[in-house]
Amino acid sequence: MKNKKPFPNSSATHERKPLRKKPKSATQTPEITQALLADKPTNAATTGVRIQKLLAQGGLGSRREIERWMEEGRVKVNGVQATLGTRLRAGDYLQINERGVDWEKFSGQTSRVLLYHKPTGEIVTRSDPQGRPVIFSRLPELAVGRWIAVGRLDINTSGLLLVTNNGELANRLMHPSSEVEREYAVRILGDVPEQTLASLQQGVELEDGLAKFKEIHFNGGEGANKWYYVIVSEGRNRLVRRLWESQNVVVSRLMRVRYGPVVLPEYLPAGKHYELAESELDLLFEFAGMTKEKPATATVKPEARSSKSFNLRKSR
Repeated sequence: MKNKKPFPNSSATHERKPLRKKPKSATQTPEITQALLADKPTNAATTGVRIQKLLAQGGLGSRREIERWMEEGRVKVNGVQATLGTRLRAGDYLQINERGVDWEKFSGQTSRVLLYHKPTGEIVTRSDPQGRPVIFSRLPELAVGRWIAVGRLDINTSGLLLVTNNGELANRLMHPSSEVEREYAVRILGDVPEQTLASLQQGVELEDGLAKFKEIHFNGGEGANKWYYVIVSEGRNRLVRRLWESQNVVVSRLMRVRYGPVVLPEYLPAGKHYELAESELDLLFEFAGMTKEKPATATVKPEARSSKSFNLRKSR
C-alpha cells in the first residue's frame, strides 16, 4: 500500500493486500432449478429445497432471519406450520404471516450484485420518516425479490456499498465469522502521534468491547489535514469513527474504498452504480465460499454496465 496518491484521486485498485482469511468453501449447489418447475425427475424435485435457503437466495432475508420466522410460527406450507427441516416441492403453497408467497419464482432468479458509490447525506434504509434521501431509491427496480445492502454506511460516510438480491450471499459477506476486511480512506484534522497509532492497532476498549485497526497507513496531506488508509475486519456501527474518537482525533471525512476483494472503481461517480459481470460474480461467490447458480436470462439495463474494466481480486 505504498506510493498512494492522496485521496480523492488515489487509485483504489493499486497494491491492495488480499484477504488473509477466506470463508470455508461451500460444496453444495442450489437444489432447485428450472427443472423443478417443469416437474422433471431430478433429485431436487424429489427432495425439495429448504425454505430458508430458497427465500434467502430470493432476497427476502438472511437464513437466520427466516429461521426465526419459522420458529415464531409465521411460516406455513400447505396450511401446516413449517419447521427448520421443512422442504418445498413443486406445487406447495407457502405462507408467511398468513399471506401467500409465490416462492417458485425465486428458483429461476439470477443473482446480481451492484457496487453503489454512496454520497454523504444518503442513508442506507428503504424509507425515512424524516424524508432524507435513501440509497434504494437510486437503484434499478427488481422484477423479483429485493435489494439487500451488504452492511451499512452512516449518513456522513461515503464510498463503496455492495447491494445484492441474494440474501445468502449478503449474509456470508456480513457475518462476523467471515472477518471480511473493510478499507477506508480517512481525513484527520491535525497530526497523530505514533503512540496513538500503535494503540489503535493494539486495541482500545469501546463501549461495546475491544476494537482495533488491522492496518493503518499514512497517505500524506496538506496543512492541517492528513490522510490515512485503515482496515477493519468487522462491521460494528460507526467503528472507524469511534476508534479515532477514542483517541480524541477528529475525523473530517470518511470514505469506504474496499469491501473484501471488491474495490470502489476510481471512475464511478457518487450516486451511481456498477453491476458486476458474470466473471466478477464468480470471483465474489468463490470468495464467499458459495457456488453461483447458473445464470438465467439477462435482465441488466444497458446503462448499468460500464465499458471500463472492474478490478475484483481473486482471494488467495
